[in-house]
Amino acid sequence: MSDYGFLSIVPPLLTIAVALYSKNVLVALIVGIASGSFIIVNFDPFDMMLNAIEEQVLTEFTSGTQSQVIITMMVIGGFVKLLEVSGGAKAFAIKMLTIVSTRARAQLLAWMSGLAIFFTDSGNSLIIGPLYRSVFDEFKLAREKLAYILDTTSSPISILIPFIGWGAYIMSLIEKSYMEIGLAENEFTVLIKVIPYNFYAFLALLTVPIVIYTGKDYGPMKRVQRDYLAAREMQEVAQESASTEDGHENTPVGMFLYPLGVMLVLVIGLITWHATHGGITGAHIRSTLILSYLTASFTCMEMMRRHQSRTYTEMIGLFIKGAESLVYVSIILVLAWGLSSVTTDLRTADYLASLIGDSVAPMYFPMIVFVLGALISLSTGSSYGTFAILMAIAVPVGFELGASMYLTIAAVLSGGLFGDHCSPISDTTVLASVGANCNHLSHVVTQAAYAGLTGFVTILAFWMAGIFETPFVLGVAIVILVLAMTTAMRLFGAEIVPGSSQK
Repeated sequence: MSDYGFLSIVPPLLTIAVALYSKNVLVALIVGIASGSFIIVNFDPFDMMLNAIEEQVLTEFTSGTQSQVIITMMVIGGFVKLLEVSGGAKAFAIKMLTIVSTRARAQLLAWMSGLAIFFTDSGNSLIIGPLYRSVFDEFKLAREKLAYILDTTSSPISILIPFIGWGAYIMSLIEKSYMEIGLAENEFTVLIKVIPYNFYAFLALLTVPIVIYTGKDYGPMKRVQRDYLAAREMQEVAQESASTEDGHENTPVGMFLYPLGVMLVLVIGLITWHATHGGITGAHIRSTLILSYLTASFTCMEMMRRHQSRTYTEMIGLFIKGAESLVYVSIILVLAWGLSSVTTDLRTADYLASLIGDSVAPMYFPMIVFVLGALISLSTGSSYGTFAILMAIAVPVGFELGASMYLTIAAVLSGGLFGDHCSPISDTTVLASVGANCNHLSHVVTQAAYAGLTGFVTILAFWMAGIFETPFVLGVAIVILVLAMTTAMRLFGAEIVPGSSQK
């Protein structure tokens, strides 16, 4: 296999640069894949086109896992469309206004719901997102804020649970790395001891309630919220007129709750069944979501037939229309997978991992591993891939340097998580945009301002932990995060509320 050196990081860097310049993620992904294939085939234009289409995009699209994700998204899109047309989603949002009386409580409820769906990182956004879209609309909260909450409560909570797929995967990497360096400690015991040092996961999860508590936004999120409110205020009269003519102003909230209840019962029941019959796999999660949402869709159709006299032909057409609305996002997801395939062929992660030296002071090694893991994950869009590459390199090097194994492993996990959280080509980032139904690039940019500050505090945490290896560092890091976030809000933030003219 060729060693592409610095060229291996050109495609992801070019993708990010084009995305920021053009504001078009499709164009950016195409440029990234084309440039990577151009390098792989030794700069032959014809072979570049063949490699990009056949080896990168089509191969990824026909992968069993990737196809399952696309089908799952389509089914959920159809279900959401039925809820919208039936008036159930609107009725639920209006009901929530009487239960959750403030914008802060609405956001906290979405955050807590995200924490509850800990068993799947991708399913988190797809389950929680559609439930809260209409709620955020009623409270006049930008969809990008919902996407941020969804993304921040997906992987960060999953990585802290040792008995789901994430834990099993990480334990397998720990076991392999420990065998190579001759350590015999049980991998489950190691994972439990690593959890208190997984700083980014804890800090990211806590950033959300801190932001909500301040009642403000800064950076791109402030601008997006301000623009969203301006657009809503301009459309308010038209929306009020439409709401009195849609025929669903008296739709019972049961039109939303009954299909939702069917979906949740099936999700919990099927996940429990799989957990007690051989364990939960990614395919089990996806099949559970497909079956649950299809059944919930038929429940909604039957209620619409009884209460609104709609025909099944009409409702199936609505379902298909909802699925079609996700075609654009599906293309983004397929291209993101294609770019990830390109970085694998170029050995981007290997090149970045090779930058780790063997003369680093042990106390600084975990901090460096965290930064490197973030770069790898940001470039490849894969935390799982980052874990596999960096665990095999960082653990042996850290062992030779005399660095803490627990801190080193935690740095690998936190770094991979942080980069994945910020990466525009990460599938969980794309799915958060899908769940919130917002512009993907807008979600990436608005989230980065908050995740970046959390990542900086995490660097400080690993620096402190390298000097004082104690779980109490997490408490200190939380205090620093609260001070940093509240200071940022005080200096650069603003409370953008309905009727506000604040710039």
